[in-house]
Amino acid sequence: MFDKLGAVVKRFEELTEKLADPTIYDRQKEYREISSERSSIEDVVVAYKNYEKIKADLSQAQEILKTENDPDLREMAKEEVSEIESMIPGLEEELKILLLPKDPLDSKNVMMEIRAGAGGDEASIFVGDVYRMYTNYFRDIGFSSELISLSEGDEGIKEVIFSVKGEKVYSKMKYESGVHRVQRVPKTESQGRVHTSTITVAVMPEVDEVDFDLNMNEVRIDVYRSGGAGGQSVNTTDSAVRVTHLPTGIWVANQDQKSQIKNKEKALRILKNRIFDKLVSEQRAKEAADRKGQVGTGDRSERIRTYNFPQGRLTDHRIGLTLYSLDKIIEGAMGDVTDSLIAHYQAELLKGQEE
Repeated sequence: MFDKLGAVVKRFEELTEKLADPTIYDRQKEYREISSERSSIEDVVVAYKNYEKIKADLSQAQEILKTENDPDLREMAKEEVSEIESMIPGLEEELKILLLPKDPLDSKNVMMEIRAGAGGDEASIFVGDVYRMYTNYFRDIGFSSELISLSEGDEGIKEVIFSVKGEKVYSKMKYESGVHRVQRVPKTESQGRVHTSTITVAVMPEVDEVDFDLNMNEVRIDVYRSGGAGGQSVNTTDSAVRVTHLPTGIWVANQDQKSQIKNKEKALRILKNRIFDKLVSEQRAKEAADRKGQVGTGDRSERIRTYNFPQGRLTDHRIGLTLYSLDKIIEGAMGDVTDSLIAHYQAELLKGQEE
């Protein structure tokens, strides 16, 4: 482990030296790549330097015990040795986790899509509940979200698409992809029976030109008149836009704005992320047979979680997590859920390296 740590520190110093070159800003692609790599290993370097300092403090305290005759100094040194020795196993475990193979997408912002599944109006209502849960959570941890597209149903929301920005967003949110099941008594249920409905959540790493450059020659753009409930909500111009990626057949329609240009920009942004997400998912599917510690980050059809309102229970089926604090979670207190998923994934990776 310490050989690896030494190599990481050396690489960090090399990257820092490259960033000190003022001409690097003239080569923006290289600058972004170096900055990204340096940022990805900075936590390891900081933790290792802290570990080395604490080990040095331990050596100093042990030396005092060997050479010092003053009883008060010896007692202080003895306490310091005991305290530091109790800290070291935890610090070494932290270093092991920091050295685990990194998902290269972890540092990215994300685009999320939530759609109603089985259950009619109740599913659409739950889309709105989960969207609010996520936005409250983002606010509490310092992430920012931007609504990109929203399609309302008779009750609730049929589909909502939004982007999330912050520090290592994908690393926290990637385990949310899949089918979320809700069990509760709908407002329209007169006999108090519990209904089961589902929604799907997709979490896609936000793509940029370095990752994927969309060839516009492979994109067909169609414009048409927006539809709506009637009256003033129906545009009289062809402002709605549908963009289709011909090689994959992936398409996006957008009519949120009265401006055709703005609808086109939004549709292309969503399209790029869906194509990139498809490429990433296909690559990971090929690697899945050899990967240990997979927690189901890619299968959109996988039922990952149940929200049972009569029991106040949330269950994540992938890791056997059950929490009886659904009232707080649905209002955005998701930390225990996301932290448990990350810890489980890290434990599986550690186990895989030890086997």
